[in-house]
Amino acid sequence: MSNLRTPLSQVKGLGSAKEGTGHFWTQRLSAIAMVPLLIWFCFSLASLVSMNIADIQAWLSQPFNAIMMILFIVVGFYHAKLGVQVVIEDYVSNHVTRTISLILITFVAVVLAIAGVFSVLRVALAV
Repeated sequence: MSNLRTPLSQVKGLGSAKEGTGHFWTQRLSAIAMVPLLIWFCFSLASLVSMNIADIQAWLSQPFNAIMMILFIVVGFYHAKLGVQVVIEDYVSNHVTRTISLILITFVAVVLAIAGVFSVLRVALAV
C-alpha cells in the first residue's frame, strides 16, 4: 500500500485540515472538566430544594459557589459550542450555510455565557 502523505505532513503528523487534533483534545478536555462541575451542580441543586430565594442568594454569594457556578456556565457553553460545531462541520455541506451557522453558534454561545456569568455576579454581589 502506498503512502499518499507528503514528507512534511508525516513529520508534523497533521491531517488535511491541520487542526482537527487540537479541536478533538479541546473537546475531550472540556468534557473532563464538566464531570466534576456537573457532580457539584447536581449535589448543589439537591441541597437547594427546600430553600427560599434569600437562602439561595446567600448560598450563591459564597465565593466558592459563585466561582463554581461561573465555571460551570463558561465550560458548559464552550463544550456545547464545540459539539455543535462538529455536527455543523460534518453535516452541513453548503459552504455559505456552514460558515454562517458556525458564526451564529459561536455568537449565541458567547452571548449566553456572558448572560449567565452576569446573572451569577448580579445575584452573588447583591447580598
